[in-house]
Amino acid sequence: MTDWIDRLAEGMGVQTVSAAERERLLRASREVAHRVERKLTPLATFLLGLAVATRTAQGASRETAFDDALDSLLRRLPEAPPNAGAPEAGASENAGQG
Repeated sequence: MTDWIDRLAEGMGVQTVSAAERERLLRASREVAHRVERKLTPLATFLLGLAVATRTAQGASRETAFDDALDSLLRRLPEAPPNAGAPEAGASENAGQG
């Protein structure tokens, strides 16, 4: 999968995504998908990319621009539901029954 992303970046004439950037971006994408709406994830990452491009064109380093854009995205996410990631009620009680 990362080979394909690297080839895509090279084909588009942009710098490849570092392992750290990839991990942080995938984590943020997961948060958008679960806390906002899955179909908005590509749009959010597109806007994040535009923000990074704009900031780097203004002279910021890629690392600073990425950090700032990602922080901005994460600050705007709604609160996670209180039981996010917790098993559904009764799931363990019903395991093995049937």
